[in-house]
Amino acid sequence: MITWKDVLQFADQGSPAPARRITKSDEEWRQQLTPEQFSIARKKGTERPFTGAYCEAHDPGLYACRCCGTHLFDSGLKFESGTGWPSFTQPVADNAIAYHKDTSYGMTRVEVTCNACDAHLGHVFPDGPKPSGLRYCINSASIILAQNS
Repeated sequence: MITWKDVLQFADQGSPAPARRITKSDEEWRQQLTPEQFSIARKKGTERPFTGAYCEAHDPGLYACRCCGTHLFDSGLKFESGTGWPSFTQPVADNAIAYHKDTSYGMTRVEVTCNACDAHLGHVFPDGPKPSGLRYCINSASIILAQNS
């Protein structure tokens, strides 16, 4: 289980190596994604709270990166955080997510990206439920429910 201490260490010293790497040009990503998906996943945008397709979704399955299809989160670890974005307590694998210190907007946070293709997913915070205490706050535009459990 990944803990907040692990998250901070990954953000400072580097994330675990991904199982694979996907590299495309901005033009290739633009052809594959809608303008909103491109803005959020490739340019670090954020969807408005309570507007994303998966904000209140409860279907079983695995959530994958919308850009490259890498499995990221299991719906069984999704919870209602009340924040307006899909929230998860853990990724499906330690190396599915990359962690980056984010000091934008006058605050310090930890950005999470797909470790395979660098798509911006959202941020992780230490205010989630036990046992991990983590809340991966994810943009719906960056993920897709890819496989039923």
